[in-house]
Amino acid sequence: MQRRHLLQGLAAGAAASTTRLFAAPAGTPRFLLVFLRGGYDAISLLVPAKNDYLRQVRPNIAIAAGVAGATKGPLPLDADWGLHPALESSLLPLVARRQAAFVPFAGTDDLTRSHFETQDSIELGQPLDARRDFGSGFLNRLAAVLGGARDTIAFTDQLPLVMRGEAAVANLSLKQAPQKGDERLRAQLLAMYRGHPLQGRIAESFDVRDDAARQIAAPVMAAAMAGEMEAANRNAINAKGFELEARRIARLMRERYALGFVDVGGWDTHVNQGAVTGYLASRLEELGRGLAGFADELGEAAWRDTVVVVLSEFGRTVRENGNRGTDHGHGSVHWVLGGALTGAPVQGEQQAVTAATLFQNRDLPVLNEVRAWLGGLLARQFALSPAQLDRVFPGVRVRSLPLL
Repeated sequence: MQRRHLLQGLAAGAAASTTRLFAAPAGTPRFLLVFLRGGYDAISLLVPAKNDYLRQVRPNIAIAAGVAGATKGPLPLDADWGLHPALESSLLPLVARRQAAFVPFAGTDDLTRSHFETQDSIELGQPLDARRDFGSGFLNRLAAVLGGARDTIAFTDQLPLVMRGEAAVANLSLKQAPQKGDERLRAQLLAMYRGHPLQGRIAESFDVRDDAARQIAAPVMAAAMAGEMEAANRNAINAKGFELEARRIARLMRERYALGFVDVGGWDTHVNQGAVTGYLASRLEELGRGLAGFADELGEAAWRDTVVVVLSEFGRTVRENGNRGTDHGHGSVHWVLGGALTGAPVQGEQQAVTAATLFQNRDLPVLNEVRAWLGGLLARQFALSPAQLDRVFPGVRVRSLPLL
């Protein structure tokens, strides 16, 4: 390959994933979507207060005192629901301040129980009875409606489906701190494209990376990064891993971005899921600390303007399997966090969890369809008109919950 062709390829790649850096003015609404890939066990997160049935069908993994030697059960949220005790120090204080809420029996009506199919359904945000357009994710459509594609970013290795579309959206992985761009390459590309329409876009692509490197290298991050390296040297799962990344995201969103996306893997718990302690409890603790760290790093003023939604492709079976785990299910529990939330800690349509109420005799049903309730939340946060919301979620029948 000739040198000029190589540089042209680099320029095209940079231009395709760039975004302009604007400081977010005060009062800017911010939205972050956190996708838990793998289908997490929502019944272990939000536990029915009357859980005798769950003790029967989950003899080894129910979240209750006495199960698997646990001395602590779920943390009461209201008369009907409790929270996994692994979230006592992170999420429970936010709930107490009415800055965290949960929507049970939530999800999509996609019934495939396939990770990929159901993730696609949620990320596309399109009607299930229509032909899928895999080049149009709902967050990209939201960015286009808001006219803020340049203020939109996915904190991922590759641009996720939810961010794909007509709007030019950036992606930037923060799993490892990005390094400052190659100044020689920058100069070569800018010289090659001087006077060309792509000149500004190429410069911006280097600016995105450099700005992220500056933000992450700030002194407040140094101690966290040192702790991360120490944990990695012990070759153990690092409970601070997501918190580190979440704080990086908060710094960038506080200064630059209004719409963001990040995904977190490791939620497919077919074997040895654990109960009050164990694998799932550790994952929930890590996630909770990350979300609390995001709110803390964002700062009180920006947190008041921010909404975080946490969801997964589906929930898991109500009954545990023979490997002390759970299998792919249907209904889930979605999380909503933010500094300006209102209302009860558990919202949306609800019902008792019993053998008689299971979907297909195995799962939680979906009573709060994700496009409906999330559409109502986004319409409220960004003051979307019905026509604008229809562009984001075509044909949606909105369900407005008193979250904001």
